[in-house]
Amino acid sequence: MLVSTNRRGAPPPIDPPPRSRVPALFARLVDDAAVFPPGSAPLAQAVVDHREYRGAWFAPLVGPLLVPAESIDDLRALMTPGETLAIGVIGALQDLNLVGQRVSKSADLPDVLISADPPGSDLVVRQIEAPVAKRGEDPAPGLRDLLALTAALPGVDSFAEIPLTWGLLAALDTVAEARAGGARVAPKFRTGGLAAELFPTPVELAAVICACRDRDLPFKLTAGLHHAIRHSDPETGFTHHGFLNVLAATLVAVEGAEVVEVAERLAVTDPVPLIEVVRPQRSAARPLWTGFGSCSVPEPLADLRLLGLMT
Repeated sequence: MLVSTNRRGAPPPIDPPPRSRVPALFARLVDDAAVFPPGSAPLAQAVVDHREYRGAWFAPLVGPLLVPAESIDDLRALMTPGETLAIGVIGALQDLNLVGQRVSKSADLPDVLISADPPGSDLVVRQIEAPVAKRGEDPAPGLRDLLALTAALPGVDSFAEIPLTWGLLAALDTVAEARAGGARVAPKFRTGGLAAELFPTPVELAAVICACRDRDLPFKLTAGLHHAIRHSDPETGFTHHGFLNVLAATLVAVEGAEVVEVAERLAVTDPVPLIEVVRPQRSAARPLWTGFGSCSVPEPLADLRLLGLMT
């Protein structure tokens, strides 16, 4: 495992190293999920840090600030006059429905919440994310509800968190059909958590990546992807997927690789073969994988720099 900061860490230096830039392949790779476990940063500190990220040389790496649906009012109170903050909202479907009722229907700003408290300030909702079922449940009813909410929020992307259990392939077919009809929806999968069963094996994750490829479905991942390379956490003993493994696996998948070969990329613990896949593609837009939420932006940034992929 690469050496980096603590779980949240201090923001990296604002000044870039000589000739440093964020390659297109890594654009918006990491959504800022600082307030979610295991980082669990106070919302006020997360907002301060996110402002720094947005003004830093690595800003293109960072997606929106992810916040729980129930924290919207608290977030509004932290806004500064004239500030616009792009966010992703995560919550249960009933909570997201309440958020959706507060979204402006302005023709100019179709994806903006009602104005924040300071004059001229806006919270711009870029995406919503919700689990559509628990493990072992049929995801179809929850997915229908999320698609209905998606239709009511033009300009907002939605991510349906689908368990990697029974009903998965049918749910992916439903999402693909909705996207073909113009819906801005994509699946989201959990790659870690507080229990061993929340960490899919390389073969399981490879099968999901290939299933999304076969349906031309972009996908998002969440949880456990703190570091670039696959590794075991010394505290929990859980083996975590590496985000560079996922990126390399996705790149070979879109070239037509079968599940076995994709799984081999996910299982690698040596960075060299992964870098060999990723480095030549850095100037191209990232295919299929929209990125992942991380409670630490500094950690993945530090790994990319240590691996020499940011220059």
